[in-house]
Order: sequence, then C-alpha cells, then structure tokens
Amino acid sequence: MAVASKAEKVISVLAEKLNLPRENIVEQGIRAFLEKHLRATKAEIFHITGKYGIKSVEEMEARYATGTLEEKGTWEDFQRLDHLEYKKEQLEKLLGELK
Repeated sequence: MAVASKAEKVISVLAEKLNLPRENIVEQGIRAFLEKHLRATKAEIFHITGKYGIKSVEEMEARYATGTLEEKGTWEDFQRLDHLEYKKEQLEKLLGELK
C-alpha cells in the first residue's frame, strides 16, 4: 500500500470519528510537523550560538572579521548555523502561510 493511500485512509477515519473536516486534519498535521521541525531547528541554533556567545551567523562572521574568533575548528559550526538560520526562516514563513 502506498504511503499516500495509507495517509488518506487515516485522514478519512479521523474525519469520520472526530467529525472534523478533512482539511482541518491535514492543516493541523502540517502545522504540527512544521512546529516540531522549527523547535528542533531553534534548539540547534541555540546550541551553536551559546557555544560561541553570539546571537546570529552575522555576529559570528563579524567575530571572524575582527579576529576574535578563529576560523579553524569553528567553520563547520558557522556553515551549520547559516543553514539553520535559513531553515528557520523558511519554516516560519510556511507556518505564517497557514494562518
């Protein structure tokens, strides 16, 4: 059985048992999914920014420029933080579209 058909079956059962429109169930599921990933992304960002005592990738970049942070040994965290901040923005944008 394909994943889509399994999901469709579960949605149909939920809609019937809970007497809710299918669209509400799908929207709530998408919202929960996005919120879960947003929380995990924010936690990773918090871990990296706390590690270096910064608030953003821009601040980390500024510390490289001033020489107060060595690139050696920190570059992977810089790249990861840059990616995570982008991902956070995208997840927030998608959540905003659900409102």
